[in-house]
Amino acid sequence: MRLVAERTATLVCGISVDAVGHDTLEFAFDGDRRTDLDQVIATIDAAFERAIDIDGEPYRLDLALGGAATPAPHHDEVRLIEAAEQALAEAETNRRPVSRTVEAVADRIDALTLGRDLHLAIDRDELFLQYQPKLHLRRQSICSLEALIRWRHPDRGLVLPGDFIPIAEQSSDIGAMTLWTIRRVIADQRRLAALGHDLPIFVNIAGVLLSDTRFVRQACAMVEESGARLGFEVTETSVIRDPQSAIAHLKIFTDIGITVAIDDYGAGLSSLAYLKQLPARELKIDKLFVTHLTSSNRDPLIVRSTIDLAHAMEMEVVAEGVETQSALALLSVMGCDMAQGFLISRPVGLDALVTYLEEERHRAMPQDPRAAFGGLAQAWKRA
Repeated sequence: MRLVAERTATLVCGISVDAVGHDTLEFAFDGDRRTDLDQVIATIDAAFERAIDIDGEPYRLDLALGGAATPAPHHDEVRLIEAAEQALAEAETNRRPVSRTVEAVADRIDALTLGRDLHLAIDRDELFLQYQPKLHLRRQSICSLEALIRWRHPDRGLVLPGDFIPIAEQSSDIGAMTLWTIRRVIADQRRLAALGHDLPIFVNIAGVLLSDTRFVRQACAMVEESGARLGFEVTETSVIRDPQSAIAHLKIFTDIGITVAIDDYGAGLSSLAYLKQLPARELKIDKLFVTHLTSSNRDPLIVRSTIDLAHAMEMEVVAEGVETQSALALLSVMGCDMAQGFLISRPVGLDALVTYLEEERHRAMPQDPRAAFGGLAQAWKRA
């Protein structure tokens, strides 16, 4: 162990080494960024791939490397050590290095404060919606919209969904927030229809709500009473939490005319066993695959096979994260039904959406997106 400690100390500048057991060493160091931890772990791992000399004999060491990092200004040393020990235990089980991030104490306090503020956000009228259009590739027309919730905090300004949605999901606020969204979408859809834009609008439904009987009953009552043309987007991983209850409630939604779409397909652990049971009419390919569609060898294969699979299951396909003409062209050739992304439109408020629809700004793109792509599109078409 002394030899391991001495060699490791020469690998990383400023690293401290302490023995905490007959077969365990603890290393500590300061870095400029979170990735420094992964780099140090990789360096130590590589340094002991070869046998080391002990009294003239070569010995190979079976190392388990686990580590944790935390922001320096507000770190809790006890929590940091506990996280590192948990990472080490996982590394021993999985036989691979493991690293974890420990959020700062200040961040946890901030999350608690944000949660209290979020509870009051609806009554204070701090929430608002933006809408992102979906373009039907064959018809070259806007066929539906996705409603995206936003929070304008009186002190913090615009709070991103990634910061407050997880907080809402851990509390009872997600139900009230989603019902507020449905209510606002119904009102906005009526206004759009009165202006000649009668489009279905999709609302994101958190996985925890799919097993909430009370929420399902309230949501269905609102939709049936209004006669609104709504769709609910759910992730496949959210169904896996409680598949029996989730699938039963999704069927209730479809029975009253709500269209179900599977969101972020491919981003999680996609399972055909659940996919075939879901009463979904749309499948949305995660932008992770669409972003690199024209620069990757594997992503086009994944996207095309997903499109074929969805069509075989009588679902339409939406590609998320479309940002370039070349990606749009290739998706069109592959038979993708709809596209959504910044190339078509960023999420916008209702007034801006009305202007967008009335001016038919989506028609500023080529009528036949395949014309912009040329040879590669033809190659995929022949394939």
